[in-house]
Amino acid sequence: MTGPVLAVDQGTSGTKALVICPDRGVIGSGTAPVRPRHLPGGRVEVDPRELLDSVVAAGRGALAAAGEPVAAVGLANQGETVLAWDPASGAPLTDAIVWQDRRAEGICRELAPHAERLTQMTGLPLDPYFAAPKMTWIRRHLTREGVVTTSDSWLVRQLTGEFVTDAATAGRTQLLDLDGVVWSPEALEVFGLSGERLPRIVDAAGPVGSTGVFGAELPLTGLLVDQQAALLAQGATEPGTAKCTYGTGAFLLAQTGDRPRRGTSGLVACVAWRLGGRTGYCLDGQVYTAASAVRWLTDLGVIGGAADLDRVGASVPDAGGVTFVPSLAGLAAPWWRGDVRGSLTGLGLDTTAGHLVRALCEGIAAQVVELAEAAAADLGAPLTSLRVDGGLTRSALLMQTQADLLQRPVEVSALPDVTALGVGALARLGLDPLLPLKDAVPRWQPSAVYEPRVMAAEAAERMGAFRTAVAALLGRTP
Repeated sequence: MTGPVLAVDQGTSGTKALVICPDRGVIGSGTAPVRPRHLPGGRVEVDPRELLDSVVAAGRGALAAAGEPVAAVGLANQGETVLAWDPASGAPLTDAIVWQDRRAEGICRELAPHAERLTQMTGLPLDPYFAAPKMTWIRRHLTREGVVTTSDSWLVRQLTGEFVTDAATAGRTQLLDLDGVVWSPEALEVFGLSGERLPRIVDAAGPVGSTGVFGAELPLTGLLVDQQAALLAQGATEPGTAKCTYGTGAFLLAQTGDRPRRGTSGLVACVAWRLGGRTGYCLDGQVYTAASAVRWLTDLGVIGGAADLDRVGASVPDAGGVTFVPSLAGLAAPWWRGDVRGSLTGLGLDTTAGHLVRALCEGIAAQVVELAEAAAADLGAPLTSLRVDGGLTRSALLMQTQADLLQRPVEVSALPDVTALGVGALARLGLDPLLPLKDAVPRWQPSAVYEPRVMAAEAAERMGAFRTAVAALLGRTP
């Protein structure tokens, strides 16, 4: 049995680090904030040095709290956040453009004739959410110098000196051949990136290099994009199992096994992870604004924060006829309309803060239902249940609303910080390749299970109201 490992989850609004012991669980944790800048025109940027500083601070904090040495490090990353940097010195040449950023919309419109082919090759629809359009934007507008990569490659370079990315993160760029799991010359040409030096694609578990930034020299043995790390930690390793993480956005992933499932529902086909040279795949659907929509309501003074959702929502029995489509940064899967903004309808003089809170919870939950139904359509069978994690799962109101609209049980993870736990499991696997995957992953246990409390007819009526509001935003009748 390997000793404790340090698992670092570098996220959009902060970095969380855990020291995980195989037999005692989490024995130390540390956090460090990250403050992206939200700018006009849908731009979202962050200083790359802040990302690195947060990784170091959170990791050192976790080690200090644990008070004992670790055997290895695992690193999870944001996925689609990109920057240009000098491969010789490691110095950033641009700010990091965050996954939520929409500045590459014009590039996507220009490349629209290639959209169908790109989706077939890479599994991803042509959208500024993914890395390649942002990379092209950087090359056209900021710098032709250095390399342009996702943020994980820069962080790994700073930590170890190596130039790599894991297969799942590479799959978030729209430059990866989904079937061959190699960089696609055709996709690179479409995006005008043919001459770029790209990182070596590695497995999610295995030695990458070593780092001394946390103190003693440690091997880096686990690398994975955040949502796939959460999928692993939730025990969703068999085809048809699914999880949803409620963070800044909400992200539903459904396991599809050893082959990509290119459906017609609007979900993304992508790499779940590559282990021992064998690639697993998943379906992926996104809601761009979940906790960020709660933060928006907080900034307006309607609530004091996410902790107020249940208290304020409990002041009324329902949404009072209010429908909220919280697409404050555009509609992602299955619509892929980043130009659409949110809507609040059915407001009256009797509308209260409680009605707005309930309508927001319904809007978030309804989008997740759309993702779950799209996944079921692509898989050919309904999801039997949904495993969930993330900060917003603390809201009983949101979770009950999710179960009601989904008409399926919603199982809330008893383990917080599942992204870090997932990459911690990979760090252990990287040290001990003979360790069975099921033994590396924490045993699944829900802290709560929310069963539907409304009949299917009521759920359908509420979903119908949401779909009518979305159709109005999309400029068509339902």
